[in-house]
Amino acid sequence: MKKNIVTLGGSNSKSSITKQLAEYTAGLLPDVELTKVDLNDFEMEMYSVDVENEKGHPKGAEDLNEVFDTADGFVICLAEHNGVYSVAFKNALDWLSRIENKVWREKPMLLLTASPGGFGGATLLNIALDRFPYLGANIIGSLAFPSFYDNFKDGEVVNEELKEKLVQLTADLSKAL
Repeated sequence: MKKNIVTLGGSNSKSSITKQLAEYTAGLLPDVELTKVDLNDFEMEMYSVDVENEKGHPKGAEDLNEVFDTADGFVICLAEHNGVYSVAFKNALDWLSRIENKVWREKPMLLLTASPGGFGGATLLNIALDRFPYLGANIIGSLAFPSFYDNFKDGEVVNEELKEKLVQLTADLSKAL
């Protein structure tokens, strides 16, 4: 039976570079089924303990949690907004952690960041590498992907060094599945 890999780009941009990179990277894995998550498909109001107490969990958060339940592994690529998570991703993460504290279910994960800048979201990657294990992340490998528009063209990684790193990361993830 094929393993189910959930991909998620940590942005709600319709042309999200993080979603593109997560899906590209997961596509390098052999013999898997991909479940491609778009945060825009899971409506959630802004997390607040008051909202949770008054209304419970939003349907979008419950639906996304169910998708995560089906995962054998994750390829997550985060967008860095002012050095931290995008609001859309952080809101989803907050809701998910209220439903299931181990959001990532101790499943194998590749954790990526991407940005148009030269650091590739490295500040956020360091934050996520520190915080995600508390939420049940089993991080097999990570990469900050810099200068997205120079290094990713026409749906492909054109920088050979970055491509080789992604190939190695997916090989490591494949072994961990």
